[in-house]
Amino acid sequence: MAVLTPKVNETQEFIEIAFDFSNPLDLVREAISNSFDAKAKEIKIAFSVEDEDGEKRLKIELEDNGEGMNMEGLQSFFDLGNSSRKNKEKNSTLIGEKGHGTKVYLNCSKLIVETEKDGKRLVAEMNQPKKNLYSKKIPEVNVSESICDESNHGTKITIYGYNNNRRDKFIHEIVKDYILWFTKMGSIEKVFGKKDNKDVLLFLKGIDREDFETIKFGHIFPEKESLSISDLFDRYSVEAPKWYCKKIIKQNCSLKNSPEIKFDAVFYIEGSKVKYSYNKMIKHPGYSAPEGAYTVQERYGLWLCKDYLPIQRKNEWIVKKGSEYTRFHAFVNCQELKLTANRGSIENTPTEIMQDLYNCVKEIYESILESSDWSDIDYLESQVEAVSTVNREKRDFEKRIKYINKSKIADYKGIRLTTPLQEQGVFCLYMQLSQVEKDLFPFEIIDYDTHTGIDVIVKDKGNIPTKNAKLYYVEFKNRLENVFNHSFENTHSIICWDVNVKHNEEVIDVAQKARILKIVPGENEDDYTHFYLDDIRSNRKIEVFVLCTFLAEKLHIRFRSRTENEVYKEN
Repeated sequence: MAVLTPKVNETQEFIEIAFDFSNPLDLVREAISNSFDAKAKEIKIAFSVEDEDGEKRLKIELEDNGEGMNMEGLQSFFDLGNSSRKNKEKNSTLIGEKGHGTKVYLNCSKLIVETEKDGKRLVAEMNQPKKNLYSKKIPEVNVSESICDESNHGTKITIYGYNNNRRDKFIHEIVKDYILWFTKMGSIEKVFGKKDNKDVLLFLKGIDREDFETIKFGHIFPEKESLSISDLFDRYSVEAPKWYCKKIIKQNCSLKNSPEIKFDAVFYIEGSKVKYSYNKMIKHPGYSAPEGAYTVQERYGLWLCKDYLPIQRKNEWIVKKGSEYTRFHAFVNCQELKLTANRGSIENTPTEIMQDLYNCVKEIYESILESSDWSDIDYLESQVEAVSTVNREKRDFEKRIKYINKSKIADYKGIRLTTPLQEQGVFCLYMQLSQVEKDLFPFEIIDYDTHTGIDVIVKDKGNIPTKNAKLYYVEFKNRLENVFNHSFENTHSIICWDVNVKHNEEVIDVAQKARILKIVPGENEDDYTHFYLDDIRSNRKIEVFVLCTFLAEKLHIRFRSRTENEVYKEN
């Protein structure tokens, strides 16, 4: 019997892992994780561009004062799947375990690792790792060893030509934001009272910056919770919900079906102004956001974490209506989540653990919805809506008074007519006139509805029995424009105050069908100017009743400006 032993295509595996990190900034995450695992207290990251044979080359420098590496550690650094922390203890704070992360560095033209530990200085150099891998060669590492001071420790990694020298992602504010959201330097652990890393500092210089910025450890949350709802409303009025902030923490909780598995959760309920106050990367009206900015919808909600680092959003876990997640700045950390090789997803986690965690998170979410915290913000929003409605109605009232005073008037057979400013005004004018001039229009309205479709259904006037009467659509417009938001096929007539279309110009309907406006002068003094929408392919003309000329010529109605005594005063 033959025995087959599966083999591994080593170079292909290196390629798959090294280039599986879709976000170039993942290099920053892996570098910071390694520095923390090496117990560094200071980390320095710098991006720059240098000339190489007349071409621009990206240079990345990653440096820390951690423990450094000996030869065994250096071997592990370059190996695939051979992390020196692979068998870390259950409660260990070490992040690396797969031996995959540092392979992201191989996506470059040159890699130099300088490290000092136990009186030895090692310098490892790898040339053209990316090129060699694609040529089906495992890149070689040339290592030199020398003596250094016993007190020296730390590691510096220099990477040239990373990611084909693309550098748009390494703008300072973009990198800083990524660090504070998706790396160990931006860990959420501080909010749970964990202080082991509180003194770690990171010095960052993006590609567009000349000097270093000092970044302190920990994800940025609002500094404090908000005032009481009454104080919020008194201080901010209609913007009160935007300044609402409440924190809910659940710590060392057990999964229901696997009580040995623990998780921590923090839910901040935040208004938009609270978010804007500490996160300048959020796009919002009236603000010129930096390059790489994002919306609240694109970043906020619920993040699942491992090692207190956000891995994947699960906003579908915390919605009932569809957008509630935008109120939340929430994280759930569980060390039993199983990550993909590039740490970009938690989908390797066993289904039963994911379901159990989902049920626990859903329970927390439901309790928040039923709590006074949620009712407080709902109350604030209802109060704001009430105030906004009052203010909106007041502004609308004042605006309409101004419109009334601008409109012209005419008196006809005991009724006051007003030039319309909107479609409803045209309909009102029609209804007023139809009461005193019953034969003015060749049809009568039997149904009126402006919510959907064409405004009215009419029937021909005359003594035709109802069951035999033919019904038509008639559309009301303030002004007829070149674009008609209905179908000509369903339209019998149009009643408007005026037209913004000239003789022989096209009017296009929603079906992109065109008709030509024809303006035909009256045949005699008793006639009036006729407006038609004509189609040479159809015998049916659509008559347009243009009231500003129709009423003047048919009924001799002349509209005039209001006298001083007829102008209404604003309240």
